[in-house]
Amino acid sequence: MSIKIVEVNDKASKKKFVKFPITLYKDNPYYVPALILDELETLNPAKNPAFEFCEQQLFLAYRGDEIVGRIAAIINHRANEKWEQKNARFGFVDFIDDNEVVDALFSAAEKWAKDKGMTAIQGPMGFTDLDHEGLLIYGYDRLSTMATTYSHPYYKEQIERLGFEKDVDWHEYYIPVPQEVPERHQRIAKIVADKFGLKILKFQNIKQVTPYVDKLFNLLNVAYTPLYGFVPLTKKQIDYYVKMYVPLLRWDVVTIIIKEETDEVVGFGIGMPSLSRALQKSKGKLFPFGWYHLLKGLKSKSNPIVDLLLIGIAPEYQGKGVNAMIFADFIPSSYKSGFRFAESNPELESNNKVANQWDGFNAEHHKTRRAYVKKI
Repeated sequence: MSIKIVEVNDKASKKKFVKFPITLYKDNPYYVPALILDELETLNPAKNPAFEFCEQQLFLAYRGDEIVGRIAAIINHRANEKWEQKNARFGFVDFIDDNEVVDALFSAAEKWAKDKGMTAIQGPMGFTDLDHEGLLIYGYDRLSTMATTYSHPYYKEQIERLGFEKDVDWHEYYIPVPQEVPERHQRIAKIVADKFGLKILKFQNIKQVTPYVDKLFNLLNVAYTPLYGFVPLTKKQIDYYVKMYVPLLRWDVVTIIIKEETDEVVGFGIGMPSLSRALQKSKGKLFPFGWYHLLKGLKSKSNPIVDLLLIGIAPEYQGKGVNAMIFADFIPSSYKSGFRFAESNPELESNNKVANQWDGFNAEHHKTRRAYVKKI
């Protein structure tokens, strides 16, 4: 049967679009589904504030009555303005291993982008830097995380067959949590705190952290500005991500560093208990029992893995040891809470400052992700 490409514009089709990878990976032990409700909200122009400067078109590939692939074509106009380019993005991409399916999906995305005046397409990427980005190209035998996506090895082969070339790679690390803070980090943390008048803040609830939320995201906007594809978050986006992620935080693995004299945020480290196993058990659904698995994953002290969601340091303090202060707090808090391993978010391979912070921790580079680009 020939492949039929269908534009996804109505609610029922969007549900099929979101649920397709759960079916595709149903027997894969490393795949971690996204929460269906969160994914639907991300793709909803009425809910996601990124649509103030982004546009999208979703496509499903059918063979007969069976869905065999999906892809999102996205244009982030603010990113194009910042980086002085005319790029579309492809994301939310999944497909069976079939040349005809892949050709039809990418042809639809590329035509849509070209009709919009774009001259290149890059991805996998989402609407913003906090969405899933990068195709898994190494580490297929490792469990995925809530913040990343899994992909079959044939995705790489198929995408490269179409003429896409490497744009950037990200590395991920699996890091044993030491029982005690290394002496070097303790020493540097004290020196840095005294020299610059810095203080570690810890929190017990959302009310205590609220005065620092905007300051933290303002720092993130500045610290992440040079990173690949990044565009500073708007106030509406900040509120959106706070609503999405703050309820999932465990305060024992949230560290904020301030300059005491001004109350200015100069660094932060934010972790979260790994929800990979809980999401697998929930199959992406909150109801009827998915919430129980997620709550258990968040609260249980038998969960051995903490995901390192975000770390940021003000540019003027980078390379001066502020990360040692974060580790000096984060390590004992994590170990006391039962975490024995930490998993990093994807880090650009060219970001040596971030990679070097794992020196001395026996960190294992266990996954690699890649963004591709192609002229259209």
